[in-house]
Amino acid sequence: MNKLWAQFGSILATIMFMYAIIERFLPPAFRDTLQITTQKVLNLLYPYIQITFHEFSGERLKRSEAYTFIQTYLSENSSQLAKRLKAEVMKDSQNPLVLSIDDDEEVTDEFRGVKLWWAAIKIETSSHGFSSFANYKRYYKLTFHKKHRDLVTVLYIKHVLREGKEISMRNRQRKLYTNNPSSGWYGYKQSKWSHIVFEHPATFETLAMEKRKKEEVIKDLLKFRNGKDYYAKIGKAWKRGYLLYGPPGTGKSTMIAAMANFMNYDVYDLELTAVKDNTELRKLLIETSSKAIIVVEDIDCSLDFTSQRKTNKDKNVEEEFIDQKDYYYHGKKDIEEENNSTSSRNSKVTLSGLLNFIDGIWSACGGERIIIFTTNFVEKLDPALIRRGRMDKHVEMCYCCFEAFKVLVKNYLDIESHVLFDEIGDLLEVVDMTPADVAENLMPKSLNEDVESSLRNLIEALEEKKKVEGHVEDEEKEDGVGVVEDVKGNGFVVSGK
Repeated sequence: MNKLWAQFGSILATIMFMYAIIERFLPPAFRDTLQITTQKVLNLLYPYIQITFHEFSGERLKRSEAYTFIQTYLSENSSQLAKRLKAEVMKDSQNPLVLSIDDDEEVTDEFRGVKLWWAAIKIETSSHGFSSFANYKRYYKLTFHKKHRDLVTVLYIKHVLREGKEISMRNRQRKLYTNNPSSGWYGYKQSKWSHIVFEHPATFETLAMEKRKKEEVIKDLLKFRNGKDYYAKIGKAWKRGYLLYGPPGTGKSTMIAAMANFMNYDVYDLELTAVKDNTELRKLLIETSSKAIIVVEDIDCSLDFTSQRKTNKDKNVEEEFIDQKDYYYHGKKDIEEENNSTSSRNSKVTLSGLLNFIDGIWSACGGERIIIFTTNFVEKLDPALIRRGRMDKHVEMCYCCFEAFKVLVKNYLDIESHVLFDEIGDLLEVVDMTPADVAENLMPKSLNEDVESSLRNLIEALEEKKKVEGHVEDEEKEDGVGVVEDVKGNGFVVSGK
């Protein structure tokens, strides 16, 4: 062993001596040729290929997405194999503290039976004279056998980047966005969207709705999420429109939150009255991300899209009366809100601009987006706005049925059966009460209130509503359909036949 070490030392000393001679006496052109030839010989003898992914691309002004996705992929899949880890605080992540492999650490990965090596490299560069801190360059180095070149370059790298992106999207902290109002000359400095953390707890399990309808929506969402290749095959943008309609308090906003939590999407709450014109609407669309739900709530109240194609401004009196009656008895319309809606006239967003926003050429930028409109009166919307292909799926949010009641009573009182359920079920078949009203009556009024007291509160509310609705029906039979003469904040005045 001593002789072997002595021979090794002698060989190493000879190599160093020859290198010094070459560097000192041989001309630069010959040295370059010799270096290239030596590298070719080493490449023939060395059976491995190396690919580097640098942290910053171009002029080091922007962090490479590939580097970020590789870091995420290795942190999720290979960091448990590393002996040295570094902890980083990640912004906008559900897990603020993320562990990744430390600098100059190597881990192994396997893909389709092929072994690969990843190394995190950090090298020091020359420091600037005005700074006492040295600069560093970081990159990931991928090493693999040259016989697997095609597998790695064609499939494996795409797999790593795709998985890294999926993990990043899954672990990110989801946000609720709203568009900022149009401003003056300084508006270009202001972001078009502002956001907060989206923390709504609604899920399909807690949503008060018929089980059949919920399952239908869930299946549709899963088909959409897994349909990237299908949408590309049929030549359509990867997006889907939903129209949620029904009386107020039936859970339209809760449905949106449940969809966002189920799909793990961000939510963009678009306020159309704050949009100056069609151009700004298009810019807002461009700045939305993929894996997002774009929501326009109460589309019938946002802008005057309901009357743009009407040729007769004087609507049928009987239809107007029915609308006003529904406002009064079901709390549909607030008169002050109606007066304030005139501010929407300052917006120059047109029906054509909104249609292009939904399914025009610009709507294809990005992908995996869901557009949701909500309304209380679907019959008032322009048919072009809600036709299939724009609002692909129409979901009616109904008054509380017995099946929805069982979901609510499970949420609020943590029970699945009670002797009073039959009586409540009979009342819900003849009384129109929204899930929001049912939930309010089920909620215990004090810490000492028991389950039966909460259920009886609901029964009393249902019976009272039944009496009111019965009284209204009797008055209608007696007076018949009348003409609305005056609308006030506390109701309306109706003349008889």
